[in-house]
Amino acid sequence: MTAAAPAARPCAACGTQLAPALLSCPQCHALVHADRLRTLAGDAKSAESSGDGVRALSLWREAQQLLPAGTQQHGVISARVDELSRRVSFAPGAVADAAGGRASHTGAWAVLAAIAFFAISKGKLLLLGLTKLSTFSSMLVFLGVYWSLYGWRFALGFVVCLYIHEMGHVASLARYGIKSSMPMFIPGFGAYVRLHQAPANVHEDARVGLAGPVWGTAAAIAAWGVFLATRAPIWSAIAHTAAWLNLFNLLPIWQLDGGRAFRAMDRAQRWIAVAALAAAFAVFRDPVLLIVGAGAVWAAFQRGADERDWGALGLYAALVVALAALMATTSVSAAAIGR
Repeated sequence: MTAAAPAARPCAACGTQLAPALLSCPQCHALVHADRLRTLAGDAKSAESSGDGVRALSLWREAQQLLPAGTQQHGVISARVDELSRRVSFAPGAVADAAGGRASHTGAWAVLAAIAFFAISKGKLLLLGLTKLSTFSSMLVFLGVYWSLYGWRFALGFVVCLYIHEMGHVASLARYGIKSSMPMFIPGFGAYVRLHQAPANVHEDARVGLAGPVWGTAAAIAAWGVFLATRAPIWSAIAHTAAWLNLFNLLPIWQLDGGRAFRAMDRAQRWIAVAALAAAFAVFRDPVLLIVGAGAVWAAFQRGADERDWGALGLYAALVVALAALMATTSVSAAAIGR
């Protein structure tokens, strides 16, 4: 049994029969979704007036999709989306927001408070992802494969850390009003989130990309904290593997998170990132830093962004140092992972 194709409908202005995918009438050029666009514009302006930038961005993006590309209206709304996106990206505390809170960074109690705030404020979102059948079923398949290879304890810890990493992307996308799927898991590859709307600019894309390693780093630190409390070697192995995964994702190539971050940097900033990687390798001597550094050198010779993004650079460098330090602090062994 096949689903019926959407029926054609007449243009409200001239009566021409319109194919379902058309956004404007080919005869009179009237906008097909004019009424919906007026409603979205009004709601978006109201959201902006009330200070709800996330809702405003989501509404303007929806309106953007209902307008033909290349039209004046599409250009105006695209510019509005870009402006609001920049406000979110460059707002004071944007880096703290990516990590899940604005807690003070002075002392161990502040760190514990930040982790507690993160767990409480993001717990609902983390549980929401598990209610999606596609996410939960693919996660079970992924878990089963790694269970057969490394035992259930390591497999479960690894899949949870990977899930938290991906949910970092989902949370950041929601912050920008970008619709997306929940994570899908593929054994041997990892996991991914499918975007239903494109980022407005490279700065937005960089923060969405880096949100995954930020959340993933929090998961790795949490696993390390459990190790310190229990001294069970399996937790050190999970923390080490999670840190390795997130550090490798900072490789600035293709669609990896590091590649998305580098696209927001100009050439000079990319060389600063290379220097940060070199300094981290000089201290921690981890071979993964050489791989990420080689990719960064290659990317530094490519054409950079037209506008500098110090927030993206700072967050990238901080993640490099934090993850390299975590890998040096933790350890992984076959005995710990074994069934």
